[in-house]
Amino acid sequence: MSELVYYDLKRSAKMTPSLSVQVARELGRRIVAGTFEPGTLVEDENALAERYQVSRVVIRDAVKILVGKGLLEVRRGIGTKVCPRNQWILLDDDVLAWHITAPPNPEFIRQVMDVRLAFEPMAARWATERADENALKEIRLAVERMEQETGSLEKFVVADALFHKAVLRAARNEFLSAMEGVIYSALLVSVRMTNQDPRTNSSSVEFHRDVYEKIASGDAAGAEALTEKLLKDAIRRLKAAFGDKFTQRV
Repeated sequence: MSELVYYDLKRSAKMTPSLSVQVARELGRRIVAGTFEPGTLVEDENALAERYQVSRVVIRDAVKILVGKGLLEVRRGIGTKVCPRNQWILLDDDVLAWHITAPPNPEFIRQVMDVRLAFEPMAARWATERADENALKEIRLAVERMEQETGSLEKFVVADALFHKAVLRAARNEFLSAMEGVIYSALLVSVRMTNQDPRTNSSSVEFHRDVYEKIASGDAAGAEALTEKLLKDAIRRLKAAFGDKFTQRV
């Protein structure tokens, strides 16, 4: 699953990135993937400039971008060091997107699923209480799109993400809407582990349609309970895929 799907879901601007942004992405992907481990020094400006065939100014600007995301720190006389994960700006769109193409990190996935389980069931309850006709239409169209895309894994996951996005927006809470990226990243990362065959998606569609029907009928408690059940089912499948690593705390 490509990280470009994440950017499409976020509707990021379709423009050619500068050289510094391109280099920042390459370095960022490697940091998130663990190629450069926390506490280690990355190559100096000259070495990086030679590797990527760009000027030192481009490298310097790329490093500044990653410093702003909490991935790197620059120490005069020492060099540029990879920061520990607890300093990363994990809700940054790029950092979330880079996890998609990195080797699956069970601790990262466990944590984003914790966040989803904590907030999405309540969002479904609020959507039941606050959704207008347009919001309900968006949720229904997302379910219908899931039904139409059961033969394509990538398109199905996009439709799944749009369903959860529609529910969050129907809850009319700006803080919840700001968490869309967490959902996209969790879905796109975990699908590689739990949903390799799109032909198994029919049960997932039924789950989502049931949630929609509870929201549309005004059953707040039912919508909350079904959303919790849906997420717990996803967590169960992730545990089966990762084994003990998924519940390990680091």
